[in-house]
Amino acid sequence: MKPVTPGAPGTPMRAFVQRAYGAPGDVLRLEEVERPVADDDGVLVRVHAASANPADWHLVRGEPYVARLQLGLRRPSNPVPGCDLAGRVVAVGARVTTVRPGDEVYGSPFGSGLGAFAEYASVPERQLARKPRNLTFEQAAAVPLAAQTALQALRDRGRIEPGQRVLIAGASGGVGTFAVQIAKALGADVTGVCSTRNTDLVRSIGADHVIDYTHEDFTTHGRRYDLVLYLAGTQTPRACRRVLTPKGTLVVISGDAEGRWVGAVGRIARALAMSPFVSQRMVAFTMRPERADLEFLTELVESGRVTPVIGATRTLADVPETIGQLESGHTRGKIVITV
Repeated sequence: MKPVTPGAPGTPMRAFVQRAYGAPGDVLRLEEVERPVADDDGVLVRVHAASANPADWHLVRGEPYVARLQLGLRRPSNPVPGCDLAGRVVAVGARVTTVRPGDEVYGSPFGSGLGAFAEYASVPERQLARKPRNLTFEQAAAVPLAAQTALQALRDRGRIEPGQRVLIAGASGGVGTFAVQIAKALGADVTGVCSTRNTDLVRSIGADHVIDYTHEDFTTHGRRYDLVLYLAGTQTPRACRRVLTPKGTLVVISGDAEGRWVGAVGRIARALAMSPFVSQRMVAFTMRPERADLEFLTELVESGRVTPVIGATRTLADVPETIGQLESGHTRGKIVITV
């Protein structure tokens, strides 16, 4: 094979490819495919590490089915999955000004083609930032999707203020571990909800109070909160409303749900339908990767106020098994993929 320019069309790379919806082990294949190139507003990144998210198993399964209206009705619109990455810039588009070849970066291609489970990925400039100096590539890859979700949920949708009481249901998961730390950094009194095996972890990352959901239902213990961030569990929006202050806010992102057609979307819809008729705010949102948010998180990370919690590290070949593990639930922190 004659020498080729990095990033040139036709240059091969390894990537996981998905051409149908289904179980990760059935539909994900590690193949040699053509390396992407950076468009005028894009950045080509040599991926050193990626991380897995619950969003990945939803994308691979195509569930809930209602999501296929955006993902692709019969097959995925984006054949290479993966929502988080950290690596080194190989090439930049003509309009890119914030990074240059050789820079160490991290970010999320979520909503812009995915593609992180590969040796190279093309990411819009607006969804990348320079990697925090005090993190390895593996640690940095754990941050973008989960931490930006937590930040936007608490700051933008939850309108968190210093001194408020905040409860995080699902505090030991990928988003939850960041949410606990970000809420503390923003001055809140934080209660984390998790299982028995994770109570020490949630305390160690800064939670002021921890509720073990295997022994206590937070919706019945009588304490009130200014903000509830609902990431996991089986409680209904009506039950969560009982623990809100009269002007409190419930931010619903997910939660355990049966049914392949709507899944957790049903819980979110019920919360939004209730909102106009109650004094509390009931809100939901979809995370949008933004460089400004990554730069804000970089400041928190470099100051030591936020640290990624990594539950396990795997190789690129382990992606199908890793996504299957996330689908089963109850993972601690983030699972990182070395590439």
